[in-house]
Amino acid sequence: MSQITLFPRTTSFSEIIPLPASKSESNRALVINALANGSIDNLSNLAEARDTQTMIRLLAEKGPEADVLDAGTTMRFLTAYYAVTGAVKKMTGTPRMCERPIGILVDALRTLGADITYLNKEGYPPMQLNGFTFKGNREISIRGDVSSQFISAILMVAPLLPAGLKLQITGALGSKPYIEMTLAQMKHFGIQATADWSKGSIEIPAQKYTLQPFAVESDWSGASYWYSMVALSPFEDSSLELLGLKEDSLQGDSAIKAIMEPLGVKSTYTGRGYLLTKIPAQASLAWDFTDCPDLAQTICVIAAVKDIPLTLTGLESLKVKETDRVLALQNELKKLGAALVEKEANHLYEVTGNFAAVSAIEPIETYDDHRMAMAFAPVAIQKEITLLDPSVVNKSYPSFWKHVSILLTSTL
Repeated sequence: MSQITLFPRTTSFSEIIPLPASKSESNRALVINALANGSIDNLSNLAEARDTQTMIRLLAEKGPEADVLDAGTTMRFLTAYYAVTGAVKKMTGTPRMCERPIGILVDALRTLGADITYLNKEGYPPMQLNGFTFKGNREISIRGDVSSQFISAILMVAPLLPAGLKLQITGALGSKPYIEMTLAQMKHFGIQATADWSKGSIEIPAQKYTLQPFAVESDWSGASYWYSMVALSPFEDSSLELLGLKEDSLQGDSAIKAIMEPLGVKSTYTGRGYLLTKIPAQASLAWDFTDCPDLAQTICVIAAVKDIPLTLTGLESLKVKETDRVLALQNELKKLGAALVEKEANHLYEVTGNFAAVSAIEPIETYDDHRMAMAFAPVAIQKEITLLDPSVVNKSYPSFWKHVSILLTSTL
């Protein structure tokens, strides 16, 4: 297995980081643009992420099988897209992808008229899609506490349904900003929708998408690792400017601005992005990650290294991501002298640490998970660290190690 070793920074820094484009915005834009029968030339600044490149490839291919590799968003969005457009298609992916549940989405699509058969295990890929026959249903319910991507997938195809859709979200709603992002991008392409969040309902009449050019914003998830670099720098005059971020972002992970203030990083909008500077950190932090679960790994590592007691809730979806991220964090934080402890089953967690007592960090396993590699990389600002299988970053941020080299030296 390949590895990368990063070496500590011995001086302050003041650099500009050209962030990658958002794969969340890119993948939504690609599906919506396809539903509007638009050319890919209609979209600009699409993400370099493997997930997005996989989406581009599959939308262009006309074969009988769609292999999404390890791209969860692509699996969910294309299952809905292919189903409602009547495609006959086998949906499959990596072994880990075939362990990630999709039954909630499939049940909803079947209610609307999709013919979908599981080819192996009930509720999981691979699946065979055999067209769509509208059953007259325009009202469906779907759980909100498993994956917002199921809801977004249904919403994007809703305008094509003969009677439109009235969607009732049941239970607690996680990652709400991602659903709001979906609706905002649909609105950009001419779709009218009515959301009543107090009742958990969204109504979308039958209508047509209208072609509009769309430029993708830089990725706030990717920005979080640079916030970590600033937070962990021992030099008070360290700063970074992150390019391409909007002040009125649609991305839920823009919450990193608010999360990082108590951890010692101030965000100032520059007109072309955000300037990150150091400020005093608070003695402890409690945060609900329900709306931004992809930030949890980054924040856990920062808290561990800075020895700031951290209380986390809203991690329920982390166990069904690229890996069981809760378990992965528990294993790897130990190497930083820290612990992630489950205080209430599947709900409340605490991070405590003693990073100063660690003389040498054991190599960090990345579990085929891009966010594990990127969350732990900033530790090298203070101590040498080796990360296994560094190519996992290609899933969302292929230029990550190139950008890291702006701040840190390394050996592969």
